[in-house]
Formats: sequence, structure tokens, C-alpha cells
Amino acid sequence: MKKADQIIASRLSLASLASVLNGNRLFAGALVTGALLLTGCQSTSLDQFNAMTAKQTPVAAKTALATALQKQRRQSFSYHSNLEVSNEQQFSDINIEIDAKAPVASGYIDEYCEDTHDQAYAALITQAEAQNKDILAADYDAQRTVLKDRYLECTDAYEAWVESKYDSEITVLAFYQQLFDNYDDRSTAQDIKKAKLLDAYVLKPLSINAQGIYQPMAGKATMLASMQYQARNHQSSMNQPIYLDLKNGNIYLWADNFAMFNSELLDDKLGTKWRNKWLKLAIDDGTLPKGFGSELIKSHFAALDATFDAAPISQFDYVAPNTLASLSPKLPAHQLPAMLASNQVIRRVQSAESYEQFYQDYMRIIYERLSQRYPELVKESEPYEASDTNAKKFTSKALVQQMLAMMKSGMDSGSEAKEKTAESAMLSNSEKQELYGFDKRGQLKWQHMRSELPSETAASKNMVIDILQQYSAISAKNMVFPNLPSDVQVPNASNSIDMREYGSELMQYYRDGNGTAMGKMMFSVMPMAKEKFGAVE
Repeated sequence: MKKADQIIASRLSLASLASVLNGNRLFAGALVTGALLLTGCQSTSLDQFNAMTAKQTPVAAKTALATALQKQRRQSFSYHSNLEVSNEQQFSDINIEIDAKAPVASGYIDEYCEDTHDQAYAALITQAEAQNKDILAADYDAQRTVLKDRYLECTDAYEAWVESKYDSEITVLAFYQQLFDNYDDRSTAQDIKKAKLLDAYVLKPLSINAQGIYQPMAGKATMLASMQYQARNHQSSMNQPIYLDLKNGNIYLWADNFAMFNSELLDDKLGTKWRNKWLKLAIDDGTLPKGFGSELIKSHFAALDATFDAAPISQFDYVAPNTLASLSPKLPAHQLPAMLASNQVIRRVQSAESYEQFYQDYMRIIYERLSQRYPELVKESEPYEASDTNAKKFTSKALVQQMLAMMKSGMDSGSEAKEKTAESAMLSNSEKQELYGFDKRGQLKWQHMRSELPSETAASKNMVIDILQQYSAISAKNMVFPNLPSDVQVPNASNSIDMREYGSELMQYYRDGNGTAMGKMMFSVMPMAKEKFGAVE
């Protein structure tokens, strides 16, 4: 699992490179937040675009893409993103090469011969019953003999294979040598069945989307994240409005999705106070150095530019739009129409190992810039311990110090191991592909990222995640949050709950002997509550 700073970096870098989907969680906001907030609808002049793309070489592709990504950062735009997860690779091609990909009978190599024989014999019994005959009838003598001979041949081969690890002169039949050498890479019939069930009952009915606007000059960004599940007898949907006040450093979350849980678990006096309200989360409590937020954004973009410039030319090329439908694995059918309408498509492909190097370089640049500008943030950062009762550990400054310490630790540990580990072997089997679609005016209309999650083995396939982000001009006619009342489209003091103030009031409520059993247990071990109010009985 990735460290917190790596996850944060991946969300940010997806914004301009669309090259980061390294987390293993499917929660919509975490997967697309960075991309939605910082990636925009950008156009160059028509003459400039035509000049850059006249020669469709890898150099021209990289240059044109870098220009578009750098200029988009100050553009306002409306966006819509769709995320799809597919595991069809795990079962769609198992019969292409029977000897290499056919599922095995058992998950344990030492039980393979017996389980294979038992399954074959059971199939023969079923055949005999269908013909109203006894399995011991003479009609099945030949088939029973074949099954017996194959079982004996298999067990002899397995014993020889085991002994050959200690005696190089022992030979094994080629078929069994290949089978047992690569047994861990093979799927079982049960694995295939589980993959098909997951696809049919979870992945296909599930859809994750997000839409909103981004206005950097106004210091405003919004997201309406949604998740839908639509099956024959089950339809459900969940939405989460999010509003970012970038100028004042506040994040607002619509309270509905949290009110019921808070009322049940913590605040038994809440009632309907959170109805039609926003929850205000202040990012900076005043302890961070002046200008830190601006410098963090500048460092982020500087790191993106430096790592993009260092990327090999071989990662970039032009793709004919009409070939997108033939990519393998296939792109989601409902994502294709918008992509096929493009005039130009630029592709970037990174191996997972290449991305890991990008991540290390990206984090190093950010760390060096911030540590040079604000040495007090890295001077005395110590690892956080859950048992620490010092409330100062929970200020914005302290949390940033911990983040920088985690970045430094991650960089140091990443440079220590040189030999190839099992994790790096899994990473080498996956890659990340980004596609960028331009219209005839040179305007970036969409970007698509495909990421294959690392497999457990080098030969096996795993889930594929496809994210399509489409961009358009902001329309004044459309409400930012169509599911919310018109008077709460923009958070303000009257329609929002300050979570810092609310938290203090709630802790005092518990200190006075009130609250739920779950809340008393939680607040009794919280460092801030202990220091400010003493132990909660």
C-alpha cells in the first residue's frame, strides 16, 4: 500500500500529466480529485497547433502535449469524468493457448495430479449416467485406462520434478516441466468463476462519475462525485458535493452523507441541525508560514515540468483516432464515442517502473524546494506516534512537518534497495497509458488514462482502470450542484458548520458527562481531547 505522501502526490500529478493512478482504492473522490481540479480545457492558436503537429513524430507529440498541459493551468473549465473498472483480462483469453492459459484443477501444486484425475473421473461418471450406463461397464474400459495412465504419468512427473531441484541429471517430460515451473502463474477454475461473478455482479453494474467546474483566477473549484449501482432488481446512487475555496484554504463537504452516522455514533443531540448545511474544513489553522500554499502549488508544477522534460521521447506518439477501438484490452464502449470524434490523439505510455522513478523524482523536487524555502518545517520533524498526547502534533504546521518527514523517509527507502524484489517484478508487468484528444482547432477536449493494477504474478492479468475526462466551457445556465437548493450553491457563514468550532463544542459536551458510548470511548483516547479537557469518563 502506498504511503500517504505518495497518494497525495499521485492525485496532484494526475492533474497535468494524467499519469498517476497508483492507488488501490476505488473511492471516486480519491481517484479523480487531482485530475478534475487541475486539468483543464486548453487550446493553442490554430497555426501553432498545426505547426507543432505537421510532422507527427514522437518529438512533435511530446512538444505539443507539454505546451497544452502547461497552458491549461490558468484556464477555467467545466469537466465530467467517468471511471470504469474491468477484470475481463482475468477470464476472457484463457482458451487462446490451452497449454499455457487453461485453468488448473487445484490451487496447490502437490494436489494437481489427484484433483485433475478426480475431476476427469467425475466428468466420465456424469457421461455414463446421461447414457444410463454403469461407469464400470466395458464401454468405458478404455477411458478409465486413459485416466489411470495419465494420473500415474502425472504423479511420476511431479516426483521427478521435485527431485530434479536437487539432482540436475533427472529429466522431466517437457509438458510437466513447463506446467510445474509456472504453476503459481496459473489460475484455477474457481479463480475464473470468481472473476466472472465479480464482473457480472459488481463491476459491470457499478459506475463512478464526477462533474464540476474549476476557476483558478476566482479561487474556486467544485466537484459533484457520484456512484451508481444498477442491476435488474437493485438500483442505488450516492452523491457527494464538494466545494473548494482555494483563496481562503477551506474545503466544504455537503453534510447529508455524514449527518446520520454522526448522530448515531457521536452526537446524540444533533437532530436536523446539519440539514441543508455544508461542513467547513479549514486547511490552515494559522500555524503555517505565510505563502506556504502558493509555494506548494509552484513546487508541484515545477516538479511536473522537470519530470515531464526528463521523460524519454519514446514514451510519446500520435495515434490515429480510428484505431482507438482496436486497443487491447478494449476501451469501455460508452467512453469511445467522444474519443473517436477527435482530430488528433497523442499517446503516452509508461511502464510502472518508469512511473516509480517519476514519483521519486517528483517528490524529491518538491521536498528540496519546500525544505530550502521553509527550513523550519523540516528542522525538527519527528515520526508521529499514535500514543502521543501532545495536541501540538495536530496543528497544520505539525501535519505538514510530518508529511515532509514521510516524503524524506520514502525517498531514502526508495534509493536503498537495488535488487529486484517481488514487488518490482509485479510492477514490471503493468503499464500506464494516457491518451489526449484534440479537436481541429487544437483544443484539448478530453484525456483518458488506463492503468493496470499490479498482478500477483508476472504472467497473470489483473484489473484495468479506465478514466475518461471531458472538458468544455463553463455554462452560466447550469447549476454547479443540480441536486442542491439554489440558496446553498455557494457555502457561506449562514449555511455551513465550522468543524473546528463544532469539534470543540462536542468535546465539551462529552466532558460534561453526555454523549454516546461509542463517542466516550473515542474521545477518551484522543490526544487533543485529553490535553484540552482531561480524560472523558
